[in-house]
Parts: sequence; C-alpha cells; structure tokens
Amino acid sequence: MIKRTLYFGNPAYLGLTDKQLTVRLPQVEQNADLPESFKKEIQAKIPVEDIGLVILDHRQITLTHGLLNALVENNSAVIHCNSEHLPIGLVLPLEGNTVQAERFRDQIGASEPLRKQLWQQTVQCKIRNQAALLSRNNKNSGPLLSLAQRVKSGDATNCEGTAAVYYWQHLFSPAIDFYRNREGDPPNNLLNYGYAILRAIVARGLVASGLLPTFGIHHRNRYNAYALADDIMEPFRPFVDSVVLEITAKEKEYKELTKDLKKQLLCIPTLEVVIEKERSPLMVGMQRTTSSLVKCFEGTSRKLLYPEFDE
Repeated sequence: MIKRTLYFGNPAYLGLTDKQLTVRLPQVEQNADLPESFKKEIQAKIPVEDIGLVILDHRQITLTHGLLNALVENNSAVIHCNSEHLPIGLVLPLEGNTVQAERFRDQIGASEPLRKQLWQQTVQCKIRNQAALLSRNNKNSGPLLSLAQRVKSGDATNCEGTAAVYYWQHLFSPAIDFYRNREGDPPNNLLNYGYAILRAIVARGLVASGLLPTFGIHHRNRYNAYALADDIMEPFRPFVDSVVLEITAKEKEYKELTKDLKKQLLCIPTLEVVIEKERSPLMVGMQRTTSSLVKCFEGTSRKLLYPEFDE
C-alpha cells in the first residue's frame, strides 16, 4: 500500500488520538461561534500507519511528543522547513529493521570493489534515465546513451559529470537558459524542493531495509549524515526533473515557491516507476531498490534494482 504524504503549511495543532494523527486549526480554538459543519471540515484524523512522509512548513505548527513517537515507530519520515520554506531537517527512526545490526555489519564491511561496482550501476542508470527524459521531450539523447556505455567501475572517468553538463544544457532549452546551481535562478528552487522530498523518501527506505543512511557507496563527505541516500537517489532524480519540467511548461510564474507549486511537487512519492517491467508508485519502488542493496551487501546479489525511465 502506498503511504500518504502530508504537507502542513498553516498554523496547526497536531496530536495523537487512538493511533491517528489529529489536526486542529487555531481558529477553531479561538472562535467557538463557528458552525459545527465548518469545524468538522477543517479538522481531520489520519491513521498513523498510513503515513509515509510529513512535511512541516510553518513556524506556528505544534505537535505532541506522542505523535512524533508514533510517526517514528511507524517509520514515517518527518521533514522540517525553515523560514524560507526550504527543508532543513529530517527525523528518522534509529531502529527500522529487526536485523538491523547484522545489516549494519554487512554494509560497513562491504569491499571497495563492490562499492565501485554499485556506483557504476548507479551512474549508468542515472545517465540512461536522463537520456530517456531528453528523448521524451524530442531532444538528442545520443551523447548520453554513449556515455552510459562508457561508465567504468567507480565511474573513474567521471561520466556522471560530463553527462550532467550536456543534460542541463538541453533539458529546459530553448525556453529557459538554465544553469544548475542550488543557489541559482529558478527553476533551481523547484529542483531543490523536489530533491529534498526525494532524499527523505530514500532515507526512509534505507532505514526500513535496516541500512545506515550515513555510510555511502560513493558520497563520503564527513559532514553528510545521508551520504548513502544521496547515492541511491541519483537514478531517481530525472523523475523529479520531469515534474519540474512540466511545471515550467505550464506555469508563468515560479520564482517564488508557492503552496500551489509545492502541492504539485508533492506528487513525487506517487509517481509511477518501472523496475524490471513491474510498475509501482515511486515510494514502493524505492523499497525494492533499498532491499536489492541489502542483498548486494549480503553477497547474495550483484545487481541494484533501479527504475528505468520510460521514453
């Protein structure tokens, strides 16, 4: 079952009642004269077991410790946003799997050749998915397909970087003269937000599979607590890019990250992906990917299961 993604962008009281997340808005508390029908309309209850991702995007949101505990125990990811409405924090469970210690040992003990092979597969799939997205939009994907075939173990020749230059030069052109930079001009703001959602989905999937998001197969920044999540999310990025591309094609204004734009980006967990000819929502497919990574660390498989982007 696909887990729900909840976004809160207004003042709200979030609590826990009978294993359900309860939502109450401050105006209900402050105005006892509101009609009962209106009170019911602006209050809600959602079973915690149905929740996969919660985004908190307002400084006047209050939530109880009991609710936070219930979300963590359910392996729900909780994202905190800053005053600029950008994700800055992520809450995940410390215990996400019954054989976690065993899988930690397998992960930490993985050999360097295995890590390089896994990164080779990751980069190849990412470039193929980038090529497919360009092809879907009637743009020349030939150079990327050629690069994907030349990726070596550990991507020693940095085909990923070469592909990125070509990809970003052509994805939004000729409508937008685009340069990919986190601090750059729009639609970088849309990409940043979408990638933050994707990163949380990946981190949640890794924890659920009993893995440490901190120890990556390629990313190794000592200050990065989610290096493995940053590795595994790479082939999924074009799915976010496709959503942003659609937004820029139909929206005249996207300099400000409005609630409407965020709502459109919140479709990411439910995007359809295809893994080994089997279709599923992205959040479900992510669990297949992280489970396949466990098998690679265990030594029972050498193949990471990533989604292939349909052209």
